[in-house]
Amino acid sequence: MKVLVIGGTGTVGSQTVKELFDRDVEVQVLTRSEEKARNLPAGVRAVVGDLLDPRIVRSAFKGIDGVFMLNPVSTTETSEGLFAVNGARLAGVKHFVYMSVHNYKKALHLPHFGSKLAVEAAIKDAGMAYTFLRPNNFYQNDYMFKDAMLQYGVYAQPLGSMGTSRVDVRDIAEAAAITLTTTGHEGEVYNLVGPAPLTGQETAAIWSKALGVPVTYGGDDMDAWEQQMAQFIPAWMAFDFRLMYEHFQQHGLKATPDDIARLTRLLGHAPRNFEAFAQEAASAWKPIAEADPIPAA
Repeated sequence: MKVLVIGGTGTVGSQTVKELFDRDVEVQVLTRSEEKARNLPAGVRAVVGDLLDPRIVRSAFKGIDGVFMLNPVSTTETSEGLFAVNGARLAGVKHFVYMSVHNYKKALHLPHFGSKLAVEAAIKDAGMAYTFLRPNNFYQNDYMFKDAMLQYGVYAQPLGSMGTSRVDVRDIAEAAAITLTTTGHEGEVYNLVGPAPLTGQETAAIWSKALGVPVTYGGDDMDAWEQQMAQFIPAWMAFDFRLMYEHFQQHGLKATPDDIARLTRLLGHAPRNFEAFAQEAASAWKPIAEADPIPAA
């Protein structure tokens, strides 16, 4: 079996490549970066190119049996997704697995949520077998807040107090590999979630316990958050994410018992819990935490 992974060098994609490779799948990765292409695991073939390039759309999908696609957040996300669907359709790809977003239809005003609507619709109409994976917020997003926690004792992701059923990227990758390599998932939609919703305060408390140092929640001031984030990411992205976190703060993003039960059956094990993830990360960060203790107030 030959699978093309679109977005195969990022947090989710690289883990999905590993899961597929471990199942003896012939894996190809489409990437825009020559440098990232050189750093792929041995045995994984790189296809360097851009989905907005018709030459790539016409060539990258030839001979491919299955596709796993995630599109990074960008101002061209929908177009890239639609171009890929056409490339797969024209090449006769048999099965298309698309990573969408949990409960995105309840928040279509969010740019990187609403963009999934057209892509899902196009996949359904393309005549291929398909599976939609709709993950919640990733545990691994917290790597971005490591320095703030270790240096200042602040957890800076403004999740709010309603609760968000976050998911481990490893569960997403497993789900992608399983749905591509086993039967019975055609036309199915799986919400990829953690076992329990967590608030911003609860998340900070879990990190505090795991790290063994006080970690407080940074709060829900989105004006301040957007201003700060715009120093590190494009202004349009900071605004998009601000809207998303405001949605989380007002409505949460919670799983249902059925979501959790279906995912458990798919994976063959319960979704990984956040406490275990935080402990793993804290163990890896421990030397840094010891070298750079949080300054006294």
